[in-house]
Amino acid sequence: MSESPDQLAQPDQPDQANMPQPVPPEHTEPQLATTNTADGSYAETIRAANANPAQLERLYQSARRSHQTPQFTSAMLACAAAAPENLLYAAWYYRLQQPAQGDEPARHPVDWRLAVQVSVVLLLAFWALSDTSWQMANHAPYLVLFWAPLTAIALISFVTIGARARGAALRAVLMCLAVAAITAYVLFAASLRPVATQKSYLDLMLAHVPLLAWGALGIAVLGWRSSTLNRFAFLNKSIETVGTAGVYSIAGGIFFGLTYTLFGAIGVEFPDIIMRLFVAAGLGLIPVFAVASVYDPQLSPAAQDFRRGFGRILTILMQVLLPLTLIVLVVYLCLIPFNFAQPFTNRNVLIVYNVGLFGVMGLLLGVTPVRAGDFSERHQRALRAGIIAVAALATLVSLYALAAIVYRTAQGALTMNRLVVIGWNAINITLLLILLVKQARAQRDAWVEALQAVVRIGIVAYLVWGAFLLLALPWLF
Repeated sequence: MSESPDQLAQPDQPDQANMPQPVPPEHTEPQLATTNTADGSYAETIRAANANPAQLERLYQSARRSHQTPQFTSAMLACAAAAPENLLYAAWYYRLQQPAQGDEPARHPVDWRLAVQVSVVLLLAFWALSDTSWQMANHAPYLVLFWAPLTAIALISFVTIGARARGAALRAVLMCLAVAAITAYVLFAASLRPVATQKSYLDLMLAHVPLLAWGALGIAVLGWRSSTLNRFAFLNKSIETVGTAGVYSIAGGIFFGLTYTLFGAIGVEFPDIIMRLFVAAGLGLIPVFAVASVYDPQLSPAAQDFRRGFGRILTILMQVLLPLTLIVLVVYLCLIPFNFAQPFTNRNVLIVYNVGLFGVMGLLLGVTPVRAGDFSERHQRALRAGIIAVAALATLVSLYALAAIVYRTAQGALTMNRLVVIGWNAINITLLLILLVKQARAQRDAWVEALQAVVRIGIVAYLVWGAFLLLALPWLF
């Protein structure tokens, strides 16, 4: 049959019945549940959406709204490292290397009223304990032992009230009770020992009680379970807080010095009660104000701002010290053969070795980035190489020091101090070896996560060993 001119002019009409019909919004594939957990674990949801760009974008935007972009980033980078053949993950990897401007958390206003209230209560407690006539068996004032537990209780109260999070109050109360129990146990256990052992035990606990008090603060902030990123971020913020407190202490010391000098110039002497008040003011105000200055209780540790403030300055300083430390270690290793017997015969040299080992561990912690995307790839390569080199050389020096303390113990006896030193040396050497193994196995895109995993192990090891020493030393010696 011939077609009319009108029919020839019309293009072929598609068969409406055979065309795919648009799916109404209510019939689109169901969205994957966005896991907004306290530990920032997005990995399971990301893996379930490994071929769904729209769902990954929705998950990312949800993480931004809930201030959990760092948790999403960490999980995505881990998934990308585990599945390098996945092009969607690869695209997200390169996208997350340069965070968008809106990704940085919006810091909430500091509750200075709460900070003043908590610090004033802490100040009064320190003022009451600052009486020098109240001394322990090792002739140290009770304030020297109590400052860390009381500060921890005050900071737990500040961050818990400031966070306004459900379920955090009970955990905070339990941690405050735990800190009080630790302090009471130290005094009770020391009182049951002979005078000489009692003094040695109290001396050691002046360094270990603050560690356990900090651990209680960490549990109050992080909860019973937390991600590697959150634990590392909490530790990073703890270091920044200590640095900020140091700056405040310098400013307070200058103010006190000027005040004391001005009044002394006109013959005015402050009575003891006022001098104690100055000391208590520094101990009570500075820790709480330092935390309020650098930490937002309403955000998780991983969601804090790490790109500004004193923390940024501290990171730069640590990275400057890294190559200098490497040079010192190389020179020192070259000199060891000419002074090989020194730590085996000289106790003071051995003490310097152990203090230096803790300094190296602190340096390695300080140079570890929170997020790899904060630095260029070239900077990352240099930083990673420096960390591996310092860790390797520090391991050699530490094994040398451990051999010296074991030799001295075999020649004499296992004392309380030697047990403590051997334990800490063994833990630090193990952590350095784990770091080297993980870095050897880690891919280029996952080296930061591998470092942070070592920090996670180290936190647990430090707290367990500190708790063991606190509980067991009075009964072992």
